[in-house]
Amino acid sequence: MTKAPRSVELDDLDRKIVAVLRADGRITVTDLAKAVGMSKTPCQVRLRRLTESGVIRGFRAVVDPAALGLDHVAFAEVKLSDTRETALLEFNRAVQRIPEVEECHMIASSFDYLLKVRTADIRRYRVVLGEKISSLPHVSSTSTFVAMETVKDGGG
Repeated sequence: MTKAPRSVELDDLDRKIVAVLRADGRITVTDLAKAVGMSKTPCQVRLRRLTESGVIRGFRAVVDPAALGLDHVAFAEVKLSDTRETALLEFNRAVQRIPEVEECHMIASSFDYLLKVRTADIRRYRVVLGEKISSLPHVSSTSTFVAMETVKDGGG
């Protein structure tokens, strides 16, 4: 399974830095320092510590999926036939290799995993479900929910 993240001691300035970066990951260190009320060098030191400790995992562009032709979102419930540790690890490794799966969460419910799957349309989703998701190790059944509209998206 994945390691639980180790807890990192954060003070108010660290939290301000993280909040500003979540809103604008391209901000310069100079502007970041001004935004949180610090000078540049101590801000750089804190930013490096936050990155090295894993609080900040990286920086990336937030893109509009519709502009890429990927505005079909489906959520797939996945039930496994075996939930022993080895089976879970096999499933976890295999699902990582499906690019259409944006998110995969182990769930405490009547099913085992919830996948967020993004494709061009329902026809492509059917192919991904039938040829990729259903053939993942230990999958016994799936159930799909199609999103009609995204009201709030944590990706940006």
